[in-house]
Order: sequence, then C-alpha cells, then structure tokens
Amino acid sequence: MVWLILGYINGSLVATFFRHQTFCEDPRYILFIHMVINDGIQLTVTVTLFVLSYLFYKIKVSFCCFFILVAVFTTRITPVNLASMAIERYVAVCEPLRHPQICTVRRTYIVIGWMWFICVAPDITDLFMTLATESLSFFHESVFCTRQNVFKDPILAFKRQVFDIIYFSCVFLTLVFTYLRVLFAARALSTDKMSAQRARNTILIHGVQMAMCMLSYISPSVEIILQLIFPGRISEIKYAHYLIVYILPRFLSPIVYGVRDKKFRVYLRMYLVSNRCRVKVQTVAPLKTTQMNWKKK
Repeated sequence: MVWLILGYINGSLVATFFRHQTFCEDPRYILFIHMVINDGIQLTVTVTLFVLSYLFYKIKVSFCCFFILVAVFTTRITPVNLASMAIERYVAVCEPLRHPQICTVRRTYIVIGWMWFICVAPDITDLFMTLATESLSFFHESVFCTRQNVFKDPILAFKRQVFDIIYFSCVFLTLVFTYLRVLFAARALSTDKMSAQRARNTILIHGVQMAMCMLSYISPSVEIILQLIFPGRISEIKYAHYLIVYILPRFLSPIVYGVRDKKFRVYLRMYLVSNRCRVKVQTVAPLKTTQMNWKKK
C-alpha cells in the first residue's frame, strides 16, 4: 500500500513535469524530477526484494546481485542529488545574475551523468571482485538476499564503509555551507527576502531528508541490538527498519517541490483535477448508454 501510494504521487509529479515545457527547461525541476524517478526505482526494487524475502525467503544469487546493486546505486544517489539541488538554490540566491549562465539545462544533465558515475563506479567493483573470487556454482545457489550474503569479502565491507563516510561527509558539508550562505544572504537582501527565505527552508528540508537517509548508516547496529532485546520479533524489526530508513525519507521528496512550490503546485492540481474529470466522464458515459438502452426497451 505504501509503495502504491508513493508510486501514484511520484507518477503524478513526473507526468506534470513532462506535460509542461517550462519545467523541462528549468534545472531546479530537472534535478527534482531526477530524484523522484530515482526514488521510484529504488522503492520498486526494494519493495520487490522485501516481498520476495517474505514469500520465498531464499532466491538465487544471480537475481539477488541485480536487486542489491540497483538498490545500492539508487539509495546512494539520493543524498548526492540533494546536495546538487542545494547548490542550485545557493547559486540562484547568492549569484542571481550568473544563475542562467551557471545552471543551464545542458550542465544539469552533465551533473546527473556524473552523479551516476561516482555512485555506480565504487559498488560495481564489488560484483567484479565477487566474480573473480567465487565459483560460477555460487551464483546458482539460493541465499537470503542481503548484501553480506552475496558480497562476503571483508574488504568489500570495509570499502563500503569508507565510501559511505566520504559521500555523506561531502553531502553534509555541502548542505551546511549552502544553508549558511543562503541564511546570510536572506539577512542582507532588502528586496527579495521572501525568495531567500524559501530557498533557506528548502535547503533545511534537504538537510532533514539527508539526516533521515543517514539512518541507514547506523541502522545495522541498531537492528542487531533490537534483535538481541526482542529475539522473537526479528520480522517486525526488519519491517519497521525498512519503513523508517527507506520509505519515510521518500515521502519528503514530493513535499519539497510538489507541495511547497507554488508554480509546481498549480500545474499538479490541474493535472489531478483533469484526471479526476476524465475518470468521471468515463464512468458516467456507460451508465447513460445503459439507461438509454433500457428506455428504448
């Protein structure tokens, strides 16, 4: 149900974006819709993996590798995307005259390409090292699909921790820097304080969302402690962990630009109203036809 609700919300945001050319030419909304699509992929893969683990418990290693890698890629891109959006807001407020030259559509797509490269490259090496160290029969075995059961080399676990620290440290410092600069700019500006205040609040929400994403950094240790305290509630603990760490931060994405942004909110409301009217017309038309047929009879 959570996946269906978020899927409907994200689908509405994506449809609104592509229906109006004005959003496709704004780097701000391009970065936002990229995060929405990325979160949609992440939720679809993780929910599928979560359901499979309940239904079958064990699946083949080859399928598990695909699910794990896609989930890791998309999870890691989210905070990097948040940092890019914060930088775009910083440039818009602190360098408004240079914003059209710095934040162009072409450069935005280049930034998105670099996001995928820096987030995919470190973890794709896990697959290559596993292929080199494990036999082919290992990929035909069935295991409970977790990253530790597939990529078992301790060096890979250490490498993952190092890159997590690097990524989240860079994102955290970027958000703090942009927030402070926008905060000082909002105090200094005498004409457009409202715009600066909105940008500051947006970056603050990005910080809250990133802090929630960082829960995945300490959640394995917390999960182990909870399983020791409540040994008979392992399934419930994993379910609560998944909702809090992976689902809840994705609810903030539509709020930042889908609800708070006045421009996007107007077009989103128009899209939802038009869809509702279309459903009503499609529902009422068959009823009227049936009534006319009964009257003729």
